[in-house]
Amino acid sequence: MTSRSKTRPAQVPARPPQKTAYLVGRLDRVLRRRIAEALAPHGLTVPQYTALSVLNARGALSNAQLAERSLTSPQAANEMVKAMEEHGWLSREPHPSHGRILHLKLTARGMALLAQCDAAVDEVEADLLRDLLPDERSELQRLLRVCLGALSTDLIER
Repeated sequence: MTSRSKTRPAQVPARPPQKTAYLVGRLDRVLRRRIAEALAPHGLTVPQYTALSVLNARGALSNAQLAERSLTSPQAANEMVKAMEEHGWLSREPHPSHGRILHLKLTARGMALLAQCDAAVDEVEADLLRDLLPDERSELQRLLRVCLGALSTDLIER
């Protein structure tokens, strides 16, 4: 035996704490991947799920409004809307007071699909939060809203 093997292992230097933005970014990537995996059996992408969720929460919206609230570009939203309309998940209806604007609305088929996907995403969220107590979950949501508000007030759903 060498003298080194009889002694304690060398101390590993402490890692510097990770930046909060880095941790949030990593969480976003992992969460996005897990949600995409949960949605794939239903034939839905994460942006499509987001758009259906926004329409469900907000009611009828124009393509531009949907793009803004779904965090996509108007061009990407337009392509996504075309595909979702072809699947029968949403419909376009004329705006009641402005003839050139078309409102997007969920169809019954879109609502049924969203309910299935919500259940799949709820499972991912349950995994995410499983080690937190109910009070900690509420506090996490509150703190995340505070952080969002500090950077951009237009991203917060109030």
